[in-house]
Amino acid sequence: MAFMDRFQFTGADMAIDLGTANTVVYVRERGIVLAEPSVVAIETVNGIARVRAVGEDAKLMMGKTPDNLKAIRPLRNGVVADIEVAEQMIKHFIQKAQGGQSRFRRSPEMVICVPSGSTAVERRAIRDAVSNAGARQVWLIDEPMAAAIGADLPVTQPIGSMIVDIGGGTTEVGVISIQGLTMSMSVRVGGDRMDEAISASVRRNHNLLIGEATAERVKKAMGTVRVPYGQVAETALIKGRDLARGVPREIEIGQAELADALLEPVGQILEAVRHALEATPPEIAADIIDSGIIMTGGGSLLREISQVLSEATGLAVRIADNPLNCVALGAGRALEDPFYRGVLHAA
Repeated sequence: MAFMDRFQFTGADMAIDLGTANTVVYVRERGIVLAEPSVVAIETVNGIARVRAVGEDAKLMMGKTPDNLKAIRPLRNGVVADIEVAEQMIKHFIQKAQGGQSRFRRSPEMVICVPSGSTAVERRAIRDAVSNAGARQVWLIDEPMAAAIGADLPVTQPIGSMIVDIGGGTTEVGVISIQGLTMSMSVRVGGDRMDEAISASVRRNHNLLIGEATAERVKKAMGTVRVPYGQVAETALIKGRDLARGVPREIEIGQAELADALLEPVGQILEAVRHALEATPPEIAADIIDSGIIMTGGGSLLREISQVLSEATGLAVRIADNPLNCVALGAGRALEDPFYRGVLHAA
């Protein structure tokens, strides 16, 4: 019995930012232990499908797989699109975060981040996927609330704060006061839509077909909302397939073209923030004038986006420290600290 007692608490509880593009795992009392792409490579041999790779290894295969191998992203727009593949991915990340399998490890309690605009059906799909992957108890937390906690905003006080979290599949806009979302908006525009806009622009302007990974790479390298006046615009070489001749081709693309391509998705994000401000109660709006808008998520790293948002709203805008991990950090604090448990919802 003593032997069993020694091992029964080795299953560490965790919080997961289950993102469209990346999954970040926070383990109780250890912090963030894993951040990998939300991609699973499924191999079919003799009619039997099995997981070949998950995370970083699977992402490297995207767009380069043979017929019997598929690289799948089981989440789209922040919600589960393929529940069976999502279960396999979550199970893999849980085991990796725990350091492998153990007969004596108890099932963990888990906090999962969900888009504020997700439906009851979408939330149930996430809960089922996580439960089937081995969770003992599943709690849900709205992504804007998790991002606000992770960004050290005063979410428990009667002070209004605004958060804009730009993820891979969705942009979450939240106005928070006294542990609640006074107003929230979730628009299905994020990093993925930006990548699609870049691919469409290259196809339209250069008759060149580029892959998802290439569009993402050029966005991260020199993507911008605008080229600042007086600054020399950067250029990059990108490779793809010539649609007219069907052969590989390389072209040079400039920042101004990327800015034009990103105009529409960024415009939708700005519009969502404006709508959120219009629906904000006046006393909280007064607080936001003082505190400004806090940006989190990978999309907040797009060049010039914080300046453009500031000009569009007339408010101060700052990017949180560690914007890529804010949501997972906030969910982890809600898991660990009883002070924040009121923001969790039973799944």
